[in-house]
Amino acid sequence: MNRRMVVAVAAVLLAVGPALGQLGYVECSTGFQGSPVMDGGRTELEFADINNDGNMDILSIGDHGNPYINTQEHGVMVWFGDGHGGWSVFQYGDFGYGGIAIGDVNWDGKWDIGYGMHHNYSGVDLGDDMLEVALGDGTGQMWTAWDDSLVPGGSVWGEFSTDFADVDNDGDLDVGSTSFGYGLVDQVFLNRGDGTWQHSYGASDSSNNNMEFYFRDVNRDGNVDFISASSAASVCFGDGAGGFTPCDTGLPTSSYGLSGISPGDVDNDGGCDVAFANAAGGVEVWVYNDSTRRWQSWSGTLPTSGSFEGTQLCDMNADGFIDLCALGAGHTKVWLGDGDGNWTEAADITTPSPGYYTALRTGADFDHNGYPDIALIADEGSYPSDKNVAHAFRESSATGSLSIFPVFPRGGEKLMDGSVQFIDWWSAAPGAESTRVKLELSTTGRSGPWQPVVDTLRNAGRYQWLVPQGIVSGDCYVRYTVSGPGGTDEGMTPRAFIIGDTVLGAAESHRPQATDFKPGATVVSGVLVMPEARGEKRESRGELLDVAGRKVMALRPGPNDVSHVAPGVYFVRERSAVSREPSAVSVRKVVIQ
Repeated sequence: MNRRMVVAVAAVLLAVGPALGQLGYVECSTGFQGSPVMDGGRTELEFADINNDGNMDILSIGDHGNPYINTQEHGVMVWFGDGHGGWSVFQYGDFGYGGIAIGDVNWDGKWDIGYGMHHNYSGVDLGDDMLEVALGDGTGQMWTAWDDSLVPGGSVWGEFSTDFADVDNDGDLDVGSTSFGYGLVDQVFLNRGDGTWQHSYGASDSSNNNMEFYFRDVNRDGNVDFISASSAASVCFGDGAGGFTPCDTGLPTSSYGLSGISPGDVDNDGGCDVAFANAAGGVEVWVYNDSTRRWQSWSGTLPTSGSFEGTQLCDMNADGFIDLCALGAGHTKVWLGDGDGNWTEAADITTPSPGYYTALRTGADFDHNGYPDIALIADEGSYPSDKNVAHAFRESSATGSLSIFPVFPRGGEKLMDGSVQFIDWWSAAPGAESTRVKLELSTTGRSGPWQPVVDTLRNAGRYQWLVPQGIVSGDCYVRYTVSGPGGTDEGMTPRAFIIGDTVLGAAESHRPQATDFKPGATVVSGVLVMPEARGEKRESRGELLDVAGRKVMALRPGPNDVSHVAPGVYFVRERSAVSREPSAVSVRKVVIQ
């Protein structure tokens, strides 16, 4: 891919400071800003190719002006993208003011929505409850309620930020949401597959919340966790059955919940970390340490104070390392990350004052140039005439030759077989309307063999994937192939990820293992002894892995000096030289004292 940054000259260019010059953004808000005119209060934006035309769209259920409260907002709002940064809005329903999630909850191949809201004013089934799921018809212009047994109207107020994930690993998407005040704060419901839902988790109703909620896997056990701007707990680990336990040891706390909290894999270990705005208006990034089971700061030189209120973690320059976006007081800044906790400011987008945070979302490529773009809503103008204003910004590099960049999975993740996951990518695609993407899976390393996942998919950047049953492998890769008028390009997951119930980073098959290999004692001190290889049964070398699946050192037959290795639990992995089957991998646990 051509990665040279080109700052476009345009009448509505919001320029990066001259001393920075690393990322450039052009405003592309035509049809998004003022369509419709908004009111005030928080809202949430999400991205999806909702009508399957290959271009990214923006969805919301609006702010406090929805429905028809001093505005023309109403119901579900879809801003259809034209692939070049232009938008046209369509609205459906008579409800609003809240958060939104997108996924295919009934596996009919069409994107559906879930939303938590405050204004459940509809007189019909669609829009009369505080938390709902609605089926889409593939056009983005029609929604049908599919929400029995979810949070009803009258029992709670102010449901808001919402997300989908396969919480119980049963092959369908479940829904979670949080409120913006006292009430049923963090709530999770399991999908029964027939339009009814089973409540599986609810946080204390005495908690406050700053209206952020995400499903992600933080500790890489294959079970979905959630990240919330709740005063009860910012992170809760899932048990794979719908239950959750607080696990935010080490994280700062707030009686109102951490402002603008967002997820992303900052240290490239396969688990999600977090960013947020602190009480002084600065921005912080924290990563989860699997070994200590504590959170630790990776904020580096990020500003410790300021006026920031919302964050997003995303690889903004597509270099394989997560970057940080933050919004507050009319500035949206981007800091580039290096995967080691170091940050370099790369862009400062300015919007009219006061520019308070209402919504911020990154990760979608509006114009098919291979880089993620930004959508935001900010409170602008002078009180009492201030109002929310929507903005979209596309990264301004010219579209190069046809290429594809894997976004998720990136490596180190653990995905349970039989669960629902999302495969994501960005693609530089001249003539994007006629480009198609093929996805394939290897469970035996980078060389394959490859099994098809999907063929001739529109090049919109996301595919909902049902992970095949019965796979147990720590050597999995997705291969992405994009083809079109500009030719063909391939991308591949840069590091192995895991499928199935196995140790992190290694394939520990539940099928019978060879018994002629015993890598020294279970507990070792200073020296790890590996037996000599016999015949052609095994390779002559193995690897010592930490609990995150990262290679610590190569192992050779005979004594290996491990005195320099920190004490703890490790795994020895060795593969048969004559078989590529996952069952030919021998994995043993050792404890180094």
